[in-house]
Amino acid sequence: MTLPPQEWLIAPSNSGPLVTRVSADKVGWQHLNMVVLRLTREQPFELTIAQYEYVMVILSGRCNIKTSRGDYNEIGRRESVFTGMPYALYLPPNTEFKIEALTEQVEIAAAWTGVAQSRNPRMIRPQDVTLDIVGGGTATRQINTIVPPGDASQHLVVMEQYTPSGSWSTYPPHKHDAHSNDPNGKLAEANLEEISYFKFDRPNGYAIQRIYTLDEQIDETFVVYSDDTIVIPRGYHTLVSAHGYTTYSLHFLAGSARTVAASDDPAYAWVRQTWTQKDPRLPIVDHGMEPLS
Repeated sequence: MTLPPQEWLIAPSNSGPLVTRVSADKVGWQHLNMVVLRLTREQPFELTIAQYEYVMVILSGRCNIKTSRGDYNEIGRRESVFTGMPYALYLPPNTEFKIEALTEQVEIAAAWTGVAQSRNPRMIRPQDVTLDIVGGGTATRQINTIVPPGDASQHLVVMEQYTPSGSWSTYPPHKHDAHSNDPNGKLAEANLEEISYFKFDRPNGYAIQRIYTLDEQIDETFVVYSDDTIVIPRGYHTLVSAHGYTTYSLHFLAGSARTVAASDDPAYAWVRQTWTQKDPRLPIVDHGMEPLS
């Protein structure tokens, strides 16, 4: 079964602690699964990971995570994704874990994908996260790379993105749905599955996401609100943030190579040559926002 393009926007279920869930089987792809949980002190969450690598990102709140490979206490500091840099935890296959909220609520997004080998668990703190300002003009965005290609993980790449009010993200539109090399044999584009989860800095915020192919078999435009999820099995994609609202998006990727190599839509690639400066509103969050205790 393959999820039709018009259903690539997934609204939150908000069923108890479960905010949303995406399974590879439902989408009809090979690698990526995701869940977002909202836990309270009275609602611990336990799981045994099978033959998967698993990355948890603390979106807000603070928690203890007890695992069969060691305990990680007092993880997380930010009250929301707009008040600080992220904490995350990478866990290898065949790990048991339990999450215990230390604040009234802790929100966690996690993704997992099948792997053949095991690596060591790794705690990722704000100082381990790389902050980059990319693009230019009204197509400038902030990227916080939590798990870069080929780092702690075998397949998963994890990053946060901030798109300021009225600005575009991933523009020119790009795609990563075909594994190909350039004439010199260097990887030009990887075949990567992608899941994006969204937040906004104030109520009623929204963004507009377009996903399309040049043969016009796919051309979908979605209005995205807080806690919505977009899956991108294929196609060029880009997003614009509504005026007055900053868009936060958490991105999980996995696929044919440990990279984020992508191809621009050739019709819009010229836009890169027009950029003369970065948007001074960025960064939205930075390493200096981490509290001392």
